[in-house]
Amino acid sequence: VFRAAASFVELADYIPAVLTGVSSPSKVVRSICAAGHKAMYNDAWAGLPDEEFLLQLSPFFAGLRAKLYSKAVPAGERAGTLSPLWAKKLKLPAGIPVSVGAFDAHMGAVGAGIKPKTLVKIMGTSTCDIMIFPKDEKLPDIPGLCGIVPDSVVPGYVGLEAGQSAVGDIFYWFLKTFLPSARKDNYSYYTKLAAQLRPGECGLLALDWNNGNRTILVDQKLTGLIIGMSLNTRPEEMYRALIEGTAFGARTIIERLEEYGVEVGDIITCGGLPEKSPLLMQIYADVTGRELKISASRQTCAVGAAIFGAVAAGKESGGFATVEEAQEKICSYRKISYRPDKENKAIYDRLYALYKNLHDSFGTKTYSGNLFHVMKSLLAIKDQSVNRRNE
Repeated sequence: VFRAAASFVELADYIPAVLTGVSSPSKVVRSICAAGHKAMYNDAWAGLPDEEFLLQLSPFFAGLRAKLYSKAVPAGERAGTLSPLWAKKLKLPAGIPVSVGAFDAHMGAVGAGIKPKTLVKIMGTSTCDIMIFPKDEKLPDIPGLCGIVPDSVVPGYVGLEAGQSAVGDIFYWFLKTFLPSARKDNYSYYTKLAAQLRPGECGLLALDWNNGNRTILVDQKLTGLIIGMSLNTRPEEMYRALIEGTAFGARTIIERLEEYGVEVGDIITCGGLPEKSPLLMQIYADVTGRELKISASRQTCAVGAAIFGAVAAGKESGGFATVEEAQEKICSYRKISYRPDKENKAIYDRLYALYKNLHDSFGTKTYSGNLFHVMKSLLAIKDQSVNRRNE
């Protein structure tokens, strides 16, 4: 299949091509979002990696470069206009502008209102963390951040992409695997029980690597764990520990960004988890020590796509001149937000220090400490939490 292929087209590029009646790969308008994050496209080295680079990866790639493309452009640029065929199918006027595409998470970040110093967390089965950074400011290399692509989110800014390989999938795995037939409403039931526990009361600590670690270790051969279990450990305690583990993973990403000069101000969340789990949202606020806002739209990816479509249309066709102008009119947030509880955060700071011990010990080659104190510290924190409840 590889040798016979005429070219390779990302879905984000294929759909605009279909809508505009383009069938030749050489005429498909390519998106910087897809090209940059998945094919290492960058104008700094004249687009895609050259043949010499590709051959160092594998001799199988000989001739690949000639099958690809030489130019990619940001979403919001025109991929073409709606073809008569698709205009009839969609009951829209033929000839209206069609925007260049982008990936779902990046569209979602735009639909959620991303701007400089704002972190958008698209939270579902996994999470994707998106930020933008001005192109005219110096951005250092950020270890563990795999997606750094100019113009991939908002034109004029460097798009920064991080994330966790599994979040909602971890909770689903646990409830389905360990409690498959106990109750039909496992999610609601165990969420309610987990919410009754105080921070630290479960005596457990989890590494959120059930599907490897994407950021900041970039290692798919890492696996999850739960430490601190005893014969008295209950399912809701394990469930809460898994939620907390993903929150600790989220905090490592924020700290890595700020360590290398990317200021994280507002945090806006979107996706399925913010809608479904107030418990998770409060834990994330307490662990990170930051207020979490929620996008007003449940379909931020669609909102982002609409914004880019409106920018492609331009003011002359009733759209907008820039992404920022469109966001100002379209994006909004829920009245409810989640603010950190100072007492909870103090406990989570202690647990996070233990998480970092596990993180660095299992995830890096350079860790020089030992883990003797971890179990005993978890027990001490648990005892203190139980005592506070009984006061």
